[in-house]
Amino acid sequence: MRRPGKISSEKGAALVETVVITPLLLFLILLTAEVTNAYVEHNMITKAARTAARHVAGNSLLGTTGIVVLTPDLLSETRNLAVFGNAAGTGSSILPGFSTSNVQVTELANDWVQVSVTYPYTGLLGGTLPTFGYGSSKNLNVSLRATVTMRAL
Repeated sequence: MRRPGKISSEKGAALVETVVITPLLLFLILLTAEVTNAYVEHNMITKAARTAARHVAGNSLLGTTGIVVLTPDLLSETRNLAVFGNAAGTGSSILPGFSTSNVQVTELANDWVQVSVTYPYTGLLGGTLPTFGYGSSKNLNVSLRATVTMRAL
């Protein structure tokens, strides 16, 4: 048999446990969402760099001479392909704040071409994470980078 006094002494314990654990659970959920978002956006710029590198590698050789020539039109098409998903540069960019100035196309030695993409990632919470008086605010802005090197075909 239970003693009646024991039940009344445990009232409110579940509420205290909930108040203690809820901020931790919310932080973990937010952290998971932030890491997932950064992973997805990095995956998008990696795919964009790969597609752009494939385009420039397939179109940069000058006939059958084996000489790599990066013409202004080819560079423009390559940058547009990385940013907009098409060579014409129409539509909106694949990511907010992503522009053709974030794409660098270079010719390397021995018929290799390289496409480097840099994207200024801003977290879901914005540019800074407030610490509510417990130290200085944390900067959430990072640069996501993807570089792909291919041999010109």
